[in-house]
Amino acid sequence: MKRAGFLYRSIPAAGVHGVDWQELPRNLWQLARGVLASQRILRGFRPDVLFFTGGYVAVPMAFAGQCIPTLLYVPDIEPGMALKTIARFADRITVTTPDSQRYFNKSVIVTGYPLRPELLTWEREKARVALGLSTRRPTLLIFGGSKGARSINKAVLAHLPALLELAEVVHISGQLDWDEIEQAEASLNSEQKKRYHTFPYLHEMGKALAAADLVVSRSGASSLGEFPFFELPAVLIPYPHAWRYQKVNASYLAWRGAAVIIDDSRLQDELLITIKVLLDNPGKHESMKDAMRALSRPDAARIIANQLMELAGEKSS
Repeated sequence: MKRAGFLYRSIPAAGVHGVDWQELPRNLWQLARGVLASQRILRGFRPDVLFFTGGYVAVPMAFAGQCIPTLLYVPDIEPGMALKTIARFADRITVTTPDSQRYFNKSVIVTGYPLRPELLTWEREKARVALGLSTRRPTLLIFGGSKGARSINKAVLAHLPALLELAEVVHISGQLDWDEIEQAEASLNSEQKKRYHTFPYLHEMGKALAAADLVVSRSGASSLGEFPFFELPAVLIPYPHAWRYQKVNASYLAWRGAAVIIDDSRLQDELLITIKVLLDNPGKHESMKDAMRALSRPDAARIIANQLMELAGEKSS
């Protein structure tokens, strides 16, 4: 929020789905406190429209702002309990894909996944220069979200020399495993080091996505928007402890021929061979690119913004 220059106000909140019964009364009390705090914020700020994207922290505000026009955006294909609760108060519901309609008893507006403006500025050659890529090998991007993914990192390190024979690797590991990544990089020979580009975190993800020929990642909501925009074939490993949201996202892309899925428990055995098959098969790779391109909706942010402006205008009229 500080980076973007927005004023931030926090409210008390707590989850109730899957919570131990002994913690439930305390969490419900936190939600009640959140409603009171939300009412105070609304009285002072007096918004024309409310915009929600989910999370249990949004529920108290949705409850407090029932008399204010409300837009809900659903990033993942399957909404969680909080999003379903907020949907009851929403005047309009926008979604990333048409598949989300079956989870709501109201009509939805399909917008695609909104992209950060800075992502749209990156082109392949500019991105390659920015990352220091220098060989003619394909570029393999590997990441597991802002904090990294330990199972992905371990599978990559187990096959690192073989992966570097296939591709130039951009590996965004997260901070948790960074010491192991540095140790593995130090053990490589000079030629391998030239092909292994490591980062604990990369703020400008656009350059990594634009430079890549293939991505290995989890299947959070951003994969539904960013990979299609960059026409980037994907090997997706849904996070196994996130209910089924990531599995649903990954299946949406895989069923359309844009991605392949590896179960997290099979990652060590299947990662290398899957990457090799995709990189060694130009026809398959190209068909996956075409499938990703067909799913791209780069104007999602504009559509959502227009919906917000319409709701705000409806109130003023």
